Amino acid sequence: MIPLSVLDLSVVTTGTKPAAALRNSIDLARHVDGLGYVRYWLAEHHNLASVASPAPDVMIGQIAAVTKHIRVGSGGVMLPNHAPLVVAERFKMLEALFPGRIDLGLGRAPGTDGATAYALRSRLDRREGDDFLERLHELILWQTREFPSGHPYHNVVAMPDDTPLPPIWLLGSSDYSSELAAQIGMGFAFAHHFASHDAIDAMVHYRNRFQPSAWSASPRAILAVAVIAADTDDEAEKLAASFDLNRLRRDRGQYLPLPSVEEALAYPYTDSERASMRRNRSRLFVGSRATVQKTLQPLIDASKPDELMVITAVYDHGARKKSYSLLAEAFGLKAVG
Repeated sequence: MIPLSVLDLSVVTTGTKPAAALRNSIDLARHVDGLGYVRYWLAEHHNLASVASPAPDVMIGQIAAVTKHIRVGSGGVMLPNHAPLVVAERFKMLEALFPGRIDLGLGRAPGTDGATAYALRSRLDRREGDDFLERLHELILWQTREFPSGHPYHNVVAMPDDTPLPPIWLLGSSDYSSELAAQIGMGFAFAHHFASHDAIDAMVHYRNRFQPSAWSASPRAILAVAVIAADTDDEAEKLAASFDLNRLRRDRGQYLPLPSVEEALAYPYTDSERASMRRNRSRLFVGSRATVQKTLQPLIDASKPDELMVITAVYDHGARKKSYSLLAEAFGLKAVG
């Protein structure tokens, strides 16, 4: 069976304030660590009422400190928001503190709106247009120490200098990131849960074009999917009502806290809204553990990921933990002590 991982946004609900959402993330990480999940990634978002954590590096340290086996990383650090040296220093520190358990996932989107992106970057050396490749190159140079002798950074050292950067993964929802990850020989994680681009095309493209590098001798591909599992199909569908309303609001630019099931079921949907909800369901796998495993398997077989990364956003924290437990059973994970 395929290994399973977790992508966590520290989701805020109408009944769970941001501080409690952060504590729930730590609790969930402990839970899945014991279930046999292999990786736990935290996302970076800013100025969103629905997401509690804007700083994955802070959460990574907290979660790695209270877990034993699971790898912990960013899914991802939005590199255009940060000076590459700062990213290098923070993740080298995490790797030094938790050797062999840290991942550095990188994204090229801002993870927020335009005004907030400007506030994040206004004191940085801003380039015109998309400067992700330039920042990625600089980040790599802080690892390789290959700045030319006349370069102003030649004698600058990213500390701790006895610790390497953790494995780097490029995140994406299009063919651009799959092509880039293949060309430079890094791991690739595809965001099926919100991508409009075809996941199978992106994953196959990455594998077919992968060039071995100092970062990885072979392709390493993660497929991120949204899943809601419960004891029965009907119960899972009820839990998914919160997702349906939340996604509908997001499509309108309303990034509100996740609504309760009761609020979602009572909402007066129009026919066009119901049609939109049905289209959005193509990005969500809902049902009992058997149903979810059955519906996911064709996508797994076609896209051939090395790992399935699961994001589960439901109103009740206990139901979210139960969903991950059911998935562990469905995919035959072995519990660890």
